[in-house]
Amino acid sequence: MDSRDRDDQGRARNARPRDGLGRPLPYGSDGVPRQPEGVQRTPAETLAEAQHLLDTGRPFHAHEVFEDAWKATDGPECELWRGLAQLAVGLTHALRGNGNGAVALLERGAENIAPFRAEPPYGVDVAGLQQWAQALAGEARERVRVVPEVPRLAH
Repeated sequence: MDSRDRDDQGRARNARPRDGLGRPLPYGSDGVPRQPEGVQRTPAETLAEAQHLLDTGRPFHAHEVFEDAWKATDGPECELWRGLAQLAVGLTHALRGNGNGAVALLERGAENIAPFRAEPPYGVDVAGLQQWAQALAGEARERVRVVPEVPRLAH
């Protein structure tokens, strides 16, 4: 018998509540409401919803909004939405203190939105986002390189 949490379609899905950065909390804890999956939004609605989530400190949830757009889009714009989702996950990793994960996702996201720099769709500030991602990745990379002083356990 499978004891994993399952959604209505029978797919494995962790039902534990989550905090604002998407980290699982113990069952029964008060968590942040999850973003519904598979929501069809216009590009403007996607950007507005994701921006609201970013503004309220919920980049993990913004990533889920971008992921809906990514999965629902065919053609070259699929990479725009995937790149934006990766930037949101990179920010999530940075806020969680995972420098290596932050660097990897921020760099990958910046690379995936690069083809849209010359003619950014939907008013997306591709150049500004790339600059932001590179700066944050640089900060995260430096933090990973810093070796903390080892504490003295006894006198």
